[in-house]
Amino acid sequence: MDRKESKGFVQLEWICPNCDGRNPGPVKTCQNCGAPQPENVQFHRAADEKLIRDEKSVAAAKAGADIHCGFCGTRNPATAAACSQCGADLKEGKARAAGQVLQAAPAAPKVVTCTNCGAENPGSERMCAQCGSPLPRAAASVQPPVTPRPAQTQTPAMKVNTPQKKTNWLLFGGIGALLLICCIAAVLMFAIPSKTLTGMVTDVQWQTSVPVQEIQAVNHSNESGNPPSDAYNVSCHDESQEVCEDKTIDKGNGYAEVVRECHTESTQYCNYTVDEWNTIQTYTLDGNDLYPVYESPNVSSDQRLGSSSETFHVFLSTDDGQITYEPSSTIEFQQFEIGSQWTIKLNAVGGVVSVER
Repeated sequence: MDRKESKGFVQLEWICPNCDGRNPGPVKTCQNCGAPQPENVQFHRAADEKLIRDEKSVAAAKAGADIHCGFCGTRNPATAAACSQCGADLKEGKARAAGQVLQAAPAAPKVVTCTNCGAENPGSERMCAQCGSPLPRAAASVQPPVTPRPAQTQTPAMKVNTPQKKTNWLLFGGIGALLLICCIAAVLMFAIPSKTLTGMVTDVQWQTSVPVQEIQAVNHSNESGNPPSDAYNVSCHDESQEVCEDKTIDKGNGYAEVVRECHTESTQYCNYTVDEWNTIQTYTLDGNDLYPVYESPNVSSDQRLGSSSETFHVFLSTDDGQITYEPSSTIEFQQFEIGSQWTIKLNAVGGVVSVER
């Protein structure tokens, strides 16, 4: 069962579309240019948010979503019956959207540079202390250098377009080029022949393996999930842990409620026994001719033969010494007659790339 617990409320902020000024969530007009808050403005979490303790602010946060007057658009608290601007009945108004889970704001930088005058300000400030212009949000706080202008030439209502940070394509291009060079080097070193030799087959070897398997009882301990259907001696237990997550939920009035949601997750762990085929013995044969032979051991009613396997080695004499080649199949192995001549291609580290007659 899910459990929810309110940890309190935080104040949000909104950005004025007229001047880019950042404003506290409860403020209904822009503190920078005086423009009213539009109906469709979005609330954001502040980088330096803290749980509010003021009783009036907490009461305002609990009141519910604000209502925009249907006649003049003025934002009013949920508890109001008539518009504070025009006096109209707020029954015709529209409540702001609420209930959305808000993502955390980018961490505030220690210093943010004003895009209008170039002055440095503490990262938590909303307006420039020198010229009064709105400061950019943390995500856009890194700006190219600007030429400072006298503060008196600025007007509070002036809109500032914040340039976006450019992608460093040169860096990504360099990383991509380095990876490409590494791939090419690996191909040249291991896959591309760099040397050709002529070799004569002086010896061959083969080894075959045939496993004998038997049904045996295998014990499994503390395996998560359900045991297999054919398991026996089954004993299971559940282990539970509480998983919690804090969510910041928009109240539609410039505040958000921080809610901790918790639920219990249980995992089943079981001990059980399963009858499985296990290799109890492996029979091997080897020889120095081109005709590998496989052992044929006798098996009882509760046993079986597993999948056989084989390995092959061909020894070739070259001017650079002996080279060993491992054919991948019996058909290929049987082509290496003693005394036959082969062309051997080696890579840069001396590995055999191919052997051709």
